[in-house]
Amino acid sequence: MIPYSAGAAGSPRNAARAEAGAGRAQAVRKWLAPRRNAPLEALIMFRIEESFDAQVLAAQRERPAVVFTEPLDPRVLEAVCYLTRFIKPVLLAGEAEVRALAARALGHLEPSRVEYSLSECAFVDIPARGDLVEEFAVNCLTHPGCRSDVRTLDEARKAVSTPGLFGVYAVHLGHADMVVGGASHGPKHFFRPMLSLLANRPVVCEVGIFVLPDDFPEGHYPHNIVVFGDVGVNAVMTPEVLAEVAVGTCAAARDLIPMDVLPEIHGAIVSYSHRGSDEGPSPDMVRQALALVPGVLAKRVQSGPRYASIRITGEVKFSAAISRRSAELYGTNGLAGGTNVIISPNLETGNLLYHLYAARFPTAKKFPVLFGVAFRGVDLPLDCSPEDVRLAVKATVLRLQLDGRWGRTPRDTFFRRYRVLVLNPGSTSTKVAVYEGDQEAFAREVQHANDELAPFAGRRITEQYQFRRQAVLATLGEFGLQPSDLDAVCGRGGLLRPLSHGTYRVSPAILDDLRAGVGGDHASNLGALIAHELAAPAGIPAFIVDPVVVDEAPSRVKITGFTEIRRRVISHALNQVASARRYAQERETFYENVNAIVCHLGGGISVGAHCRGRYVDANNGLDGEGPFTPERSGSLPVGQLTDLCFSGRYTHAEVRKKIKGAGGLTDLLGTADLREVERRIAEGDAWAAEVFDALAYQVAKSITALWPAFEGQPVDRVILTGGMARSASLVARVEHYLAGAPCGVTVYPGENEMAALAKGALRVLYGKEPAREYVVEETAPR
Repeated sequence: MIPYSAGAAGSPRNAARAEAGAGRAQAVRKWLAPRRNAPLEALIMFRIEESFDAQVLAAQRERPAVVFTEPLDPRVLEAVCYLTRFIKPVLLAGEAEVRALAARALGHLEPSRVEYSLSECAFVDIPARGDLVEEFAVNCLTHPGCRSDVRTLDEARKAVSTPGLFGVYAVHLGHADMVVGGASHGPKHFFRPMLSLLANRPVVCEVGIFVLPDDFPEGHYPHNIVVFGDVGVNAVMTPEVLAEVAVGTCAAARDLIPMDVLPEIHGAIVSYSHRGSDEGPSPDMVRQALALVPGVLAKRVQSGPRYASIRITGEVKFSAAISRRSAELYGTNGLAGGTNVIISPNLETGNLLYHLYAARFPTAKKFPVLFGVAFRGVDLPLDCSPEDVRLAVKATVLRLQLDGRWGRTPRDTFFRRYRVLVLNPGSTSTKVAVYEGDQEAFAREVQHANDELAPFAGRRITEQYQFRRQAVLATLGEFGLQPSDLDAVCGRGGLLRPLSHGTYRVSPAILDDLRAGVGGDHASNLGALIAHELAAPAGIPAFIVDPVVVDEAPSRVKITGFTEIRRRVISHALNQVASARRYAQERETFYENVNAIVCHLGGGISVGAHCRGRYVDANNGLDGEGPFTPERSGSLPVGQLTDLCFSGRYTHAEVRKKIKGAGGLTDLLGTADLREVERRIAEGDAWAAEVFDALAYQVAKSITALWPAFEGQPVDRVILTGGMARSASLVARVEHYLAGAPCGVTVYPGENEMAALAKGALRVLYGKEPAREYVVEETAPR
């Protein structure tokens, strides 16, 4: 017998998938790189959970809804507290029950992690969901094989009211994407019904994956990774089933282990006969299965070129498959001795190997995955640990994301997809987007021609709101929508009075202040006006989120050495707060639990201190305070500026223009384009390099100047965001100057304003925070 390998795929679609796969592999190289040049023996325990995290986040556009049928098992609930970045958990229990269990059993976890995770969950009290029970029961009667004891509708209602079957049906009928169970449910009450309803292939198999501890003897499994199959499904084995199990087990391993770690998947079908050394029904079945493997594998390669790296051999003894010494003594050539996938010819052996290794190596990373249910089910062992649950769910989510066919949960039963219209007016354009949940359904930047704007020349910009309202309505119409199809409208906040961060319901007080221009005339003032005009007739709420005048700074920030001058806090508050929130969410906690310094690097630069949910200090980015920027001067030596102002060389308007609009890179280098500056540096322009370095230095200096704002509390992170954060060279230089800071740097390139507006509205719609009310008396200038 010789090992079988797959041929090349070759289709454009598969080539595209290969390119996408290469991008995902790059996402895991960062943590692998420090050990890249180490000898093979040193690369022992593969950090599989870190790899899963990196790959899922690189591929993820949306989080799947995952039903947990056993949330009152402390192991399962603990695992859920580490999964909300990757999934939307649906817990089949009442919220009070779950919180009571968390209080009793999860005291060893950080309380903020538990609270945050539970805030991300949907709680389903099955008796209270008679609508779903009825739907599931009616459908259950069409699948008698799922529960053979169901004969009547009443019996079906009783059956589907059990958490195991309720969860399976929720996935089967499109209310969720994945179901997790088995930790306390026996196979008859979860596993077998799940296979009956969710299998999408004639042959399903369960794969057990281990990353063995560092003290496992060397010379057996590359990187201490070993995969077993079938470990839980096929009690009756035939050559056809065994060939499918062999390919399916290797395919699951290929999905989960990056090629950087295992360039090839080496599978071996083990037997008591070694390459024809004995006879019997089992060796004969293995030989027949091996003859079928090439055809099965070729079909698998057609679904993805990564499977071309699979090699499968067979009829080898277990010892020869895993031990180079045994392989040499048995005279084995080919793949034996370097095997990482063990395929058992019967269920008893596969199941035994999984549980034997689990018991013998309790510190191993281990978990099962199912092949053949379209990534819709996770079967947990009764003796699973919280880590096993985490790994099994993450592995299945990763395979779902890599497959590429899943886009979103078919029905929004447990996590409603509110439809929010988002508006961001600019001086000559209006950005329009509709979000369904937190996913963008469409976006359009409506350009307003000069002749359209000409009638408004010399008038307040707020007088354009009816004209722009019609442009927004026309855009909605192009996508078959009207305001009555929406759940809310959210506009960019304008120049109001200073206020606290948050989502504000558009009120008469907001509209009056924007029309009056209490903070000045700016295109963003149109956001709330248009939102109100569209929302009010439809009977839906209108919001604004974190306008530029967000000011939660104490008096000490604003006092200057002049009685007549107090510092104003005007910044990129929308992106500032959104970036700090994003950082908190990625750590599975709340904005109120982190300390962060956010630096928005755009046409203007604002550097802000976010202390436990309060935006306590920021430079006035609107007037050019802080570092110099592509178009703004930044803070200047006041004595020299005073002399310049009274030199007679410039008018008041010209000085203001140099401070904002014609300063910074524009004045120093004649361009506001950082890419052009980098091009000049690459061509040897020493002055451009000096200016670039000064920019990075002043940004870092402004960041470190905010440490006192935290009054001795540790800063968790420095966050760089905005358009210039796309410059790897600028980020690297800023990081160089911050190398001595006691925290790291995270980069979120771009402004992400539309998403930030949508998320602000959604937090209110989902009940995660109340809408704030704008009260003039409480928002008077401080």
